[in-house]
Amino acid sequence: MASKKVLLLGAGFVVLPTLHVLNDAGIAVTVACRTLASAQSISKGVQHATPISLDVTDENALDAEVGKHDLVISLIPYTFHATVIKSAIRQKKHVVTTSYVSPAMMELDQQAKDAGITVMNEIGLDPGIDHLYAVKTIEEVHKAGGKILTFLSYCGGLPAPEASDNPLGYKFSWSSRGVLLALRNAAKYWKDGKVVDVASKDLMGTAKPYFIYPGFAFVAYPNRDSTPYKERYNIPEAQTIIRGTLRYQGFPEFIRVLVEIGFLEDAEQDALKQPITWKEATQKILGTSSSNQSDLESAIVSKATFDSPEEKSRILSGLRWIGLFSDEKITPRGNPLDTLCATLEKKMQYEEGERDLVMLQHKFEIENKDGSREIRTSTLCEYGDPKGYSAMAKLVGIPCGVAVKQVLDGTISERGILAPMNSKINDPLMKELKEKYGISLKEKTVL
Repeated sequence: MASKKVLLLGAGFVVLPTLHVLNDAGIAVTVACRTLASAQSISKGVQHATPISLDVTDENALDAEVGKHDLVISLIPYTFHATVIKSAIRQKKHVVTTSYVSPAMMELDQQAKDAGITVMNEIGLDPGIDHLYAVKTIEEVHKAGGKILTFLSYCGGLPAPEASDNPLGYKFSWSSRGVLLALRNAAKYWKDGKVVDVASKDLMGTAKPYFIYPGFAFVAYPNRDSTPYKERYNIPEAQTIIRGTLRYQGFPEFIRVLVEIGFLEDAEQDALKQPITWKEATQKILGTSSSNQSDLESAIVSKATFDSPEEKSRILSGLRWIGLFSDEKITPRGNPLDTLCATLEKKMQYEEGERDLVMLQHKFEIENKDGSREIRTSTLCEYGDPKGYSAMAKLVGIPCGVAVKQVLDGTISERGILAPMNSKINDPLMKELKEKYGISLKEKTVL
């Protein structure tokens, strides 16, 4: 594979593990970012990496670069993937992304097949590793004549317990905007044979304690729309299908209050375009007549819901910690959400020496051929290395790199817009991830 050339688009935190997987295989990688400086800093010290500056919205420049390579990896925001895939179709080159297949990408399936190219998607952590081990158990159960009655899958990227030392029990290793926006999503899932819809404003209220290991105080809430997985995972018999997010206890109640008092709104507010103090910003967002702390707190108490006096006191104390009632100047971003993000990113970064944690668990309720029932789990608990990759970067970036190698060497040979949804694609990926990189889920029968 030493003669193969890959174009890698992106500068995010998962780029490095992907780059190192390819570099170790002797694959030449052109690292392309909007700014040359970003590409240079990523490529520094990587033997087979060449940094360039590239604007993917410039169709001619994109086509010219894609044309020089065998495969393009798109680790830029998902809204650009269709643009990249169209260029790859014109140039007849393969593509790998770690993102969900969007309708705009799926529309290109026939064109990708006609061009004879593989567009491999959803091969990071979630989506990615989660699919590999969901499909594995489902196919095993079906092969033995059994049925999947319930499928639950929860994943969380969190600070390690000893680093969860702020009121939200959360830290940002990348843009906080995406994390906070996800908390405004509506959700949909199958429960006992019926579809349940959760409005975005109610999402945090649905969070429930979720037991994985006694040492972790997790809560879980549903993540977007789980209903297509009946078809995607080929489990029409399943009565309950929920894919969701894990956080530490206390997080959902805190976020629910931020939603109720208007801090996750992204509608423009002129007052937030100036570097006013936080207490003035909070006064404007709440619509109160005074910026006095006790008046602001009273306004919050009247607008928000608290489950107990202890919770009210904990959350108000957390809002004080963020600085919402302080004389500190805001970083003006023009709307409540982005202005809050600017402050959270400063206050909730990983400190030197701190680790992150990734927890992923599938839980299957199975009815065997003989009518007996059992519960199986597949669990991944991975800590980051403060001197190396974070757990999240490793678990998104390495599967992506492995998929690139397998597309290039023909192991993954299906054409069109793909995701890891069958054992033909998945088994070689699982094998290499486990044997070469030590990445696998622990499978257990618990009942």
